[in-house]
Formats: sequence, structure tokens, C-alpha cells
Amino acid sequence: MDHFLYRDGALFAEDVPISEIAAAVGTPFYVYSTATLQRHFKLFDDALEGTDHLVCYAMKAASNQAILKTLAQVGAGMDVVSGGEYMRAKAAGVPGDKIVFSGVGKTADEIRTALTGGIRQFNVESEPEMEVINAVAQELGVIAPITVRVNPDVDAKTHAKIATGKSENKFGIPISRASEVYARAASLPGLEVIGIDVHIGSQLTDLAPFELAYNKVADLTAQLRAEGHNIRRLDLGGGLGIPYTRSNEAPPLPVEYGAMVKKTLGHLGCEIEIEPGRLIAGNAGLMVSKVIYVKSGEGRDFLIIDGAMNDLIRPAMYEAHHDIIAVQEPEAGVEPQPYDIVGPVCESGDTFAKQRNMPPLQSGDLIAFRSAGAYGAVMSSEYNTRPLIPEVLVNGDQFAVIRERPSFDEIINRDTIPTWL
Repeated sequence: MDHFLYRDGALFAEDVPISEIAAAVGTPFYVYSTATLQRHFKLFDDALEGTDHLVCYAMKAASNQAILKTLAQVGAGMDVVSGGEYMRAKAAGVPGDKIVFSGVGKTADEIRTALTGGIRQFNVESEPEMEVINAVAQELGVIAPITVRVNPDVDAKTHAKIATGKSENKFGIPISRASEVYARAASLPGLEVIGIDVHIGSQLTDLAPFELAYNKVADLTAQLRAEGHNIRRLDLGGGLGIPYTRSNEAPPLPVEYGAMVKKTLGHLGCEIEIEPGRLIAGNAGLMVSKVIYVKSGEGRDFLIIDGAMNDLIRPAMYEAHHDIIAVQEPEAGVEPQPYDIVGPVCESGDTFAKQRNMPPLQSGDLIAFRSAGAYGAVMSSEYNTRPLIPEVLVNGDQFAVIRERPSFDEIINRDTIPTWL
């Protein structure tokens, strides 16, 4: 469920007409719903009711500080994967003891920043990283809390570019080597081993891979406890998928996921952490764009819009589907027609959809890309010297621009010309 609905033929974000936002900020832009963000967080929080748990929002999905504050207000922790994300979370007022630091390439400087500012735990991805965390912790005279990310060699049955739990993926240590790696961690004076971390991928639409991985984690917990480790926290990652279409996708609900977590791991008495990102932010955001031209081609018509692959790269990068709707609801009985929906970037890859049925549209009409709240704005760029597009947050009948569109002068003036030119 989201809070983007038609009223009297016009698309609204909560209680604000999309056309009103477009008139105020120009197109293209991203718009997020406060009610949807908080509702989706609460679905996960409620799903784990009865367990000691923390839902840490995976902020790589959408990391604007206003979004982070919106979720922190209802109790979310944060999962970060870079020093920059850590600093964003802190700037948004999230305390260090609610921030988990994941990612395969943590630098010594990033580790130092987190240990100085406060951290709930590092999810360690490799033995060399473990040694660096230990060295930095000793340098600072502190103890670093860690989990070790194990790779369970489970096929998440998702897109190859977002699968993370198979043996050939770059993430974690092989689960078969867990005993020796945990023994080494326990021997390092700057570390405190507190638990196990696992994450098998993103956009999973079946609980079976999760259950297989979590059963392996349950067995590993018993094994490591028998070897003397105080395993008291299990970080289960994120990855639960969202419906990108209104018709044929039906991913499991958070309540079903929560029941499976309790069934597989509830008997262990561990604190549970989960790190959803896409499911919280994905359907909480739209990208809104305007038709520049309607062009007739050889056997097909094109909608050329002012949004482009640099603004929403998922279709070009992942062949991802987004439902695309007209901001003005078509009248009953209007026959849709197929369009190729493309942007202005000079690449054929700048194509959002081919032969997508839409109501008849013309120059100046607004369209909206559904399910664009996750991995939309955060993956955008200024390719072709196109400014990053605004982000807007709606709360009831209010809206605010939470990231401005930079001017061309601001973009160009970032360049520094060498003195010899």
C-alpha cells in the first residue's frame, strides 16, 4: 500500500496534488510520502513483536536526511555502508548505538570515524578488515563490537547484480570457515564478538532462500556457542522484495517474514536485527516527469520525457520495470496506446519502457514512475551535465523540497581550471 492515489481525476501524494508540486519545483522530481515510509517501517517492527529486535533502515536505498529523520522518529536504527552514510545518519540525529556499519571495503579512516562517533557494531566482511578494525580500536583505546558476515552459499533467486549470498559473490566469509575466523576474532584484543551477520540479496520474492540461510545461521550459532563464543545478536540483513507491478508480483508480507524468523531463530534467545531498505522506501516514492515531445517513428510512437537514465538508472542498469501512470487520470473508456518511453540522453539505453500502454498523451502532460523511492535519487548522476533533480517530502497537506535542483552555474563552477590553461 502507498499514499499516491487519484482523487477527482488527479494524482495526489497524500493530500497534495502532484500537479501542484510540479508547478512549484519544475520537473523532473522525486516525491516521497511520510505516511508510507512510516507505515512500512511499522510493518516490520510489528512483525518482530515479541522478540528483542531492532529494525535498521538500509539507508543506501534513499538517504536524504529528511527521510532518515522521518524514520528515526518512529524508532528506526540505520544500516550504513560508507563513511559518508555514517555521517549522514549522525547529521540526521541518529545515535551511534543505533547505527550498524556494513560493506566490504571499510577503510581505516571510516572505521576511525565510526569508533570515535559511536557505533552499534561493524559487520565484518573479511579477515583483513577484522585486523584493521582491531588495529584502529587499539590505537583509540576502545573495544569494537563486531559480527562476522558469513556467506551461506544460498541462491536468492534474484537478479544477478543484487545477489549477495552465493559462494562466488564478494560478500562475507565462507560459512565453512566460520570456526577459524571467529577463533581469530576472539584472540584480537580490540574486538568484541557479539554475533553473526548474513545477507543473501535484494528484491527476494520468496521466503524459501531466507529460511534456508537462517537455518544455517541457527546451526552455526549453536556451533559457535559450543566453541565458547557469546553469540547474542543475529543480523539478518534485508532483501524482502516489493511489487513493482500492480498485477503479477506478490512478494511475502513482512508479517510472514517475521513469522519465519521466529520459527527458525526464535529459540536461540538472540537479539534480532533486520535491515530493510527497498521495502520501506520503494513504494514510498515517485519520480514525476513531463512529456517534451510525442514522436512518431517507424511502427511505433515515442514519449520523449524530461526525465532520463541519469535521474532513474534502474531500467537501464537492471532492465527494471516501473509502472508508469499519467498524473491526470484518463477518462473512462479512453483506449490506451503503446509508447516507447525514453529520455533525452544520447544513448539508446536511455529507455524506460518499450511498447508500454498509456492513455494518449501530448507535450506538457505529466507522468509518474511508481516504486521509485528506493535506488532512484541515490543512484542518480549529472551525466550530460543534467542537474540532480529535486527531492520533495509530503506530510499530509504539506510538502517541502528536501534537496534543491542545482543551477548550471553551481555545477560548472565546481570545476577547477589549471593555471596553465
